[in-house]
Amino acid sequence: MGTTGRARVRAPELVGRGGWLNTGGEPLTLTGLRGKVVLLDFWTFCCINCLHVIDELREVEERWSDVLVTVGVHSPKFVHEADHAAVVAAVERYDVAHPVLDDPDLTTWQNYAVRAWPTLVLVDPEGYVVAQFAGEGHAHALDRVIAEVVAEHGAKGTLHRGTGPYVPPPPRAGDFSFPGKAVRLPERLGGGFLVSDSGHHSLVVLDETAQKVVRRIGSGARGLLDGDEHMARFAEPQGVALLPAEVAAEAGYDVVVADTVNHTLRGVRLETGQVQTLAGSGRQWMQGSGTTDLSSPWDVAWFDGKVWIAMAGIHQLWTYDPRSRAVAVVAGTTNEGLVDGPAHEAWFAQTSGLAADGDTLWLADSETSSLRRVRADGSGAYVVETVVGKGLFDFGHRDGPVDEALLQHPLGVTVLADGSVLVSDTYNGALRHVDVSAGTVATVATGLAEPSDAVRADGDSVLVVESAGHRLSWVRLTGAASVEGFASRTQRPTTDVAPGPLRLEVVFDPPPGQHLDERWGPATRLVVSSTPPGLLRSGEGRDTGLVRELELDPAAGDGVLHVAAMAASCDDEGGENAACHVHQQDWGVPVRLVAGAPAELTLVLSGNA
Repeated sequence: MGTTGRARVRAPELVGRGGWLNTGGEPLTLTGLRGKVVLLDFWTFCCINCLHVIDELREVEERWSDVLVTVGVHSPKFVHEADHAAVVAAVERYDVAHPVLDDPDLTTWQNYAVRAWPTLVLVDPEGYVVAQFAGEGHAHALDRVIAEVVAEHGAKGTLHRGTGPYVPPPPRAGDFSFPGKAVRLPERLGGGFLVSDSGHHSLVVLDETAQKVVRRIGSGARGLLDGDEHMARFAEPQGVALLPAEVAAEAGYDVVVADTVNHTLRGVRLETGQVQTLAGSGRQWMQGSGTTDLSSPWDVAWFDGKVWIAMAGIHQLWTYDPRSRAVAVVAGTTNEGLVDGPAHEAWFAQTSGLAADGDTLWLADSETSSLRRVRADGSGAYVVETVVGKGLFDFGHRDGPVDEALLQHPLGVTVLADGSVLVSDTYNGALRHVDVSAGTVATVATGLAEPSDAVRADGDSVLVVESAGHRLSWVRLTGAASVEGFASRTQRPTTDVAPGPLRLEVVFDPPPGQHLDERWGPATRLVVSSTPPGLLRSGEGRDTGLVRELELDPAAGDGVLHVAAMAASCDDEGGENAACHVHQQDWGVPVRLVAGAPAELTLVLSGNA
């Protein structure tokens, strides 16, 4: 992946109607950045893989701070993500420490022919594209390529060292910064409410009114450190779950916390404020990690005798047993999508909210904008069902029968006293009431600032976590609200392909100084499916090669090809002890069947752009 001996492609200029963030109001151009190595990060704030990449890049940005300028190109998937104020909030929420171009119309996305979130494009100091990476797990590869580019352009005299154009925003004041989840504390634990204050990397105990801060657990500094309430560190914690009293007494802690960006579960003893790590190493899960590492656990709930974990980063449900400390995978394949059935065959999409009710675990499956449930049959087997939601690309704000209703990226779910369900419909800024027995959905509150959770209280009130409003608010459920509904689909450029035979190739070039890791078998994996399923006559399923012959049914019409690729590479140096790395990405490629169009489709996992 060196920069010599290749056709040089000039990087298109950066254009976006939404303007620039983290630059002090000044627009940037690639021309103005000549002399710097520029890394373009195409992302959208709903996407967990994009959030992983933001964290992966922190060390790379620090290591090459005098020569590298990272520019985030925000390219929205959902309608809400095209709102500039929402982008501003997301840049602050996820501590994005580089300039960001708000590109609500996907202009720069299309100019770079990007096909997936996230995608990284590296531009050299003379303004030419030198490499492209899709998905996550590429930090080590970037290091290698940047080193080559710096050496080459340092020798040519075309490299300029010095500080970049990043201007940090002013710090936020207030009790909360992007709170995530909340739970009501019983009298045995002092009453009140426990809230994950994600942006302040801590937990907050509130009094019964939810207006007064009683205490804070965690130092407020980002990190992974056990200890007392003043010493302990979290990193953007989200879900909190209470253990039953008898289990808590045996385990030695009362609350389980999904410490999301640390990829861990933490246990908290409320009497002393002591925090301990229960599961996870602090590393993000990759293929081959087993259950030693976790991947962005977003919510937790006590269900069927265990703590259930919404493992948003890999689209699965896991469990943790406080008695045995055993961690297990119970649902999901790691494929992203909406597929019901037996738990081990089901597909999820960034599950972000959990709520238990008897033999049912309710799920807010955010990327499919759906409300789903897991049911236990009493014999240890589980089945997954969708109640509201259509799939990865359909969303909106529409009430009515459950099979017609639409949500937009919900993050929270709450079971009410009568067994009905309240959905924190985050990107619609609404609370939606799902009457399961009647099979209907109604909007009961609007105008909320990215609600991410709600806690049932006495009477007809709930305590709502308004994450983007940095507050908790009491909301009375007094009846249906009037809303002007809408239905939408994720809009991305369609690729014209020929009906019939189609050659699919995923390009993977190992980074400089690495090779494919085939010591224990094939180093690559490719999974292909389609929407509608009938679009593919043949070629779907899982295999090891990164080239696949597909056949598209001309009668199926337009659709989406779902492609998931993985490749493992190891450093050339180090022999049996060489460091190895996993690269992975999912694509959803909208295709239009056109006679005479190309009969091949190429996707780049890692390689020359």
